[in-house]
Amino acid sequence: MDDVEPESSLESLEALASDNRRQLSILSIRLHGVEHKKPAMSERTTSAAWASGIVKALELEGLDCPAMFRQLGLDFAALDDPDARFPQDAMTRLWQLAVELSGNEAIGLNMARVVRPASFHVVGYALMSSRTLVEGFERLVRYQRIIAESSDLSLRLEPDGYVLALTVRGDHLTPTRHSAEASMACALALSSWLSGRPIQLRRVLFQGAQPKNVEPYRATFHAPLVFGAPHDGLVFERADVEAPLPTANEAMAVLHDRFAGEYLARFSETRVTHRVRQVLCRVLPQGEPKRETVAQVLHLSQRTLQRRLQDEGTSFQALLDDTRRELAEQYLAQSGTTLLETAYLLGFADPSNFYRAFRRWFDTTPSEYRARRAVSDARTPACTTPAP
Repeated sequence: MDDVEPESSLESLEALASDNRRQLSILSIRLHGVEHKKPAMSERTTSAAWASGIVKALELEGLDCPAMFRQLGLDFAALDDPDARFPQDAMTRLWQLAVELSGNEAIGLNMARVVRPASFHVVGYALMSSRTLVEGFERLVRYQRIIAESSDLSLRLEPDGYVLALTVRGDHLTPTRHSAEASMACALALSSWLSGRPIQLRRVLFQGAQPKNVEPYRATFHAPLVFGAPHDGLVFERADVEAPLPTANEAMAVLHDRFAGEYLARFSETRVTHRVRQVLCRVLPQGEPKRETVAQVLHLSQRTLQRRLQDEGTSFQALLDDTRRELAEQYLAQSGTTLLETAYLLGFADPSNFYRAFRRWFDTTPSEYRARRAVSDARTPACTTPAP
């Protein structure tokens, strides 16, 4: 946090508040007069603000990001457009290329050194004006899709503290661990910055296996590290996240909520694909969902749902198949979930239908896929590394 502490002075906060008001004025004009620039409608996307943060993190490794963007067929100039968005799969390829070029398997942790409220689009300023970190995290969960559609966040209070849990999803590519690690490092750094003091976590959860070198993780989080966990997440002390924030501003919080809500509403109007995916993830364990059921949940007629999906270049059946494929990968990565349980969690009443679908998706059986993944990942579940 040494890199961000100098900006935690009162003068810095006042300057940020002034800049905040300017940014909100610009955003208001854009919200009411300009359409958001997006890739193909069936893709999950990431905001240019978050992508810019990733670029800054990669530049700390001395990487030539403009050259990397050209290699991946991405528009580097679009990073300067607050309304631009990048496909999530493109960000996955960017992380993969960064690791290949740098050799740094923990490169995602660099995000802790470049985090600013602006990295979170208008959501960052909503966090900044919140009364407490709990209130800020609740806003982050509510508006997460503005930052990146690929991330599902949840906040819950458990006996030993608040858990900010994260799941990163892709479209056609499985997200790298660096995406989740960058998000968690960023969340901790911003929490300390907003609080005006270092936040001491109770523990950090990683869904991935323990890396060969855990020192960068210890240096970033300063807390017990749990690898092979059911999900990625940060566990905060209750007192830390319920304490008042020095950046709190109730009037600005109301304004931020209005702008973030308007942005999200306009964004959601043309993103029914994402909403269908969310419903499918919730209802699949209850059996194969019908289009009629999903339409009712979204308060749409079946005809309107079908038309909206067609306009976004997809269909209900294609989304159902893609969602099942994506969830199948995640369930098989969890050693505690049996193949029969996976079949039922994906809404297959007959396991044989699951096996046929899986072979169509991956050209192999679920058992063979899990065995290969276990060998390649050298997975060590629930491996806990104490804090230094």
